[in-house]
Amino acid sequence: MSGTRLLSGDLRAAGEDYLQRIGQADEFGAVDLVVGLLAEGVPAERLLLELIAPAQRRVGELWAANRWSVAREHGATAVSERAVAAIAARVRPEPTLGRVTVACTDGEYHALPTRLLAEVLRLRGWRVDFLGANVPGPHLITHLHQTGPDAVALGCALATRLPRAHATLTACQAVGVPVLAGGSGFGADGRFARLLGADAWAPTADAAADHLAGGLPSFPVAPQVLAHLADEEYTHLRRRRGELLGSAMSTLAGAYPPMATYTAHQLDTTAEDLGHILDFLAAALYVDDVEVFTGFVTWTRGVLQARGVPARALEAGLRIFHDELRDFPRARRTLVRGIEAAHDRGADLET
Repeated sequence: MSGTRLLSGDLRAAGEDYLQRIGQADEFGAVDLVVGLLAEGVPAERLLLELIAPAQRRVGELWAANRWSVAREHGATAVSERAVAAIAARVRPEPTLGRVTVACTDGEYHALPTRLLAEVLRLRGWRVDFLGANVPGPHLITHLHQTGPDAVALGCALATRLPRAHATLTACQAVGVPVLAGGSGFGADGRFARLLGADAWAPTADAAADHLAGGLPSFPVAPQVLAHLADEEYTHLRRRRGELLGSAMSTLAGAYPPMATYTAHQLDTTAEDLGHILDFLAAALYVDDVEVFTGFVTWTRGVLQARGVPARALEAGLRIFHDELRDFPRARRTLVRGIEAAHDRGADLET
């Protein structure tokens, strides 16, 4: 396959080869592939955005469909990180623009998409400080004071990190550094970036680079005041998380006798799943958007069914939390919608 063909067409065939190699944790094979394509004349940015990024999306889909294990998914991601590093080591343009700090928000461990953004910005001529995953807000602010960047690019892949992202972007702006938000956690249309007051949002790494090249204008509409938080449901739900989780595990054990035979790993997994429900419920309350929760429930239902877990198990957890949160009207309404998403017929519950 010649470089000319790849330059004039797409990278689909190479992408299948790359996916196979990272799926086998073949680090040398994957790196050799991307380095070879570079040598043939395929631009580095195309390799990042049209080869590696789509392969990683496919990795997530294969895990969700239970075709790949967690170990295989982690191995593939680790190899992709090495492939990105190999590209970065061989294509090193001199920075001609300003300085940008690129980081994942506090609690966000999905670093590869943000790393791809950092490398695209470097290729476009920016000096980039890539801080990686799970950057605590105060430490990020210290870095800004020390380096004085022109902007912060803040990545958030999961909606559960939005409250921390909100605190971080507010703190960045308070020290005079504008924030470009990105990642699926901010919503497919950037609605939560706008809601939380980010200066701008971009759906992809190349769009973010284009945005920075043209300046960083504020959203045309002023950020909304989160008046819905005055009911304190979000705050109290976060405080009661441990209590609610313990109560739900006890209730499930009483209602579902087979849990008595669960292994320690199965019990831990059940508690983890229930914890995710509470975390996405809290995120939905924070941004006052029920689709944050129903989208998670729909996705979780598919993941569980791919693993042979009936949807009623998910529905049972949702109903337990609905019954527990008697003094949380907004949370109960959200849970009803979640139950409807988990169960085709919905549920006739009083909210």
